[in-house]
Parts: sequence; structure tokens; C-alpha cells
Amino acid sequence: MNHQEILSDLKQKKLQPIYFLEGEETYFIDKISDYIEDHLLEDHEKDFNHTIFYGKDSDPNQIIETCKRFPMMSDKQVVIVKEAQHLIKVLDQFENYFKQPQPSTILVFCYKYKTLDKRKAISKVIAKNSVYFTASKIKDYQLSAWIENQVKSHQLRIEGRNASLLAEYLGNDLSKIENELAKLAMILKPGGEISSHAIEEHIGISKDFNVFELQNAISSKNHEAAYKIAHYFGKNEKAHPFVLTLGFLFSYFSKVSVVAFSKNKGNDNALAKEAGISPYFLKDYKLAARHYSPTKLVKIVKYMKEYDLKSKGVNNTSASHNDLLKELLFKILN
Repeated sequence: MNHQEILSDLKQKKLQPIYFLEGEETYFIDKISDYIEDHLLEDHEKDFNHTIFYGKDSDPNQIIETCKRFPMMSDKQVVIVKEAQHLIKVLDQFENYFKQPQPSTILVFCYKYKTLDKRKAISKVIAKNSVYFTASKIKDYQLSAWIENQVKSHQLRIEGRNASLLAEYLGNDLSKIENELAKLAMILKPGGEISSHAIEEHIGISKDFNVFELQNAISSKNHEAAYKIAHYFGKNEKAHPFVLTLGFLFSYFSKVSVVAFSKNKGNDNALAKEAGISPYFLKDYKLAARHYSPTKLVKIVKYMKEYDLKSKGVNNTSASHNDLLKELLFKILN
């Protein structure tokens, strides 16, 4: 089951005695555990029937004893074990409870950042006797589509280009993205569009001067636009630190290199997946691959490493970060 299916079942009161939530993407784990914490019990039931443990400070016997007790003035109780990854060495002690859980208890394990060793017996017991969910990180090329789906859930609209702009700037911190979308949902009317103007006004990403537009300028070898954006970055260095711009350009040219050297040139979907980009923007990467030869791409990656060192003071005594960016762009574009 994915997290949306689990949430759907929870909303329909299709409850199971044990939920074991593991994996790197804590956003999905939090979504499920927060819903259980906030919605399965009425406020007046929570005083006696809602218990939270923290794995690092908890004893398995104490958790099990709590799970086995009967709810008070309610037909169920909720027990949530946060930071359950700290219980890895004692998970075996829960085996009997996993096999015969208390039907009136909803037990939730939040086993963040890690996954169970599937070879171990306890992992098989957990998989068989619980709602066992692994939260994997969303791939970079999937992030724009995920943002578009989240926007729809807020009854708003967004163009693919602006979804990608948010993805590039906010990264794959799903909680951060969701907070920004929730803020926009409070400002915009239902059915409204998250336009580049709205993004600039309410999130602070300039529609004309951002790393996405810098990428486009470099892709099309538009020298004037690239230097204009670099100049803007220099005047707003706090919002556009060189280290982040450099990281973005390194990621960008790494993907352009994959497109240039790939054997999947005849299959756009396979090529986009291999490069880790949205198929919607594949044409831009193909354009860059035409403008920059394989030899030049290898040199550009070397430039990135050189200017990363210069930004840290290696072989550089006076050049500002903005000077370094302009120097780097000159080497890339010429």
C-alpha cells in the first residue's frame, strides 16, 4: 500500500492493530502517524487512551504492557512509538505481540531514516502482521509531478514550468514544499493558479532572475541573459549564495552529460528517467547537449570543481563570489 491508500483507509475507519512505517522519506511517515494521532480519537478520549513513546528512552516491555491494556471510556486506544529506529536491537522482543496484537489498540511504529533487514525473522513477522509501509525518497525527476498533484489537492492549478521552478528552488524537502503550497492555498481562491507572479510575491522566487532562468540562458547560450542574471545574483547574494548556484549548475550539467552520452536517445521516457529529469523539460537538456560537445561538458565539470575550491579560498585571494560566478559563466559559454 502507498501512503495515500493507507490514509484513505484510515479516513474510512478501516483500522488495523499495527502500522509499521519505515524509510527515508519522513514526510509520508509523519502524514500517516499525524493523522492517526489527530483523528482516531475524540478529544475527550485522548486523556486515557493516547500514549506516545520515544524509542531511545523506552523499554519494550513498557510499550507492550501499554498496548495490552484495555481502553477507558473508548472502544480503542492509540500508542505511537516515535524514533522507533532506536529499538532495532530489541525489536525481537515485540514478536509475540506482533503475532497476537490487542484488537482495541492501534500501535504505530515510526521507524525513520532506515528500513528493516528483510532477511531477519522479525522483519517477516512484521511484514505479515502489520500495515507495513516503506517511505522512499521521491526521485528528482518525479518531484515536479508530485508538486502538481499536491497543488490539485489544494484545488489550485500550476503550469509544469512553475512546478519545476518550485522543485529546483525548494529541493526534495516535501514538508517545506507542502508548507509553501498550504500558504498559497490560504491566499489564492479555489481554482486559482500558482503563477510565476504568485511564486515571486509569496515565496520570494523571482520569475525573471532565478537559477531556472540561468539554466535556460546557458542552455541556449544566451550570453546577455546569463550575465544579467549573474549580476542580479551578485546584488542579492543572501538570496542567491554562490555555493547553491554552483551546486545547481553542477547538477544541471551532470544531467546534460547523461543526455549527451546516453544510449537511450531514441526513447524520451527512458532518457528522462536515466538523467533524473522531468520528461516535460527533456527538450531543454537536449538543446544544451547540442550546444555543448562531450569534450566541452567534461571541461565544464572540471570548471565546477575548480570554482568550488576557489569559493573556499583555494588559489583565490580577492575575487568575490559574484566575480567567480561571472568567470565561470565566461568559461562555460565560450
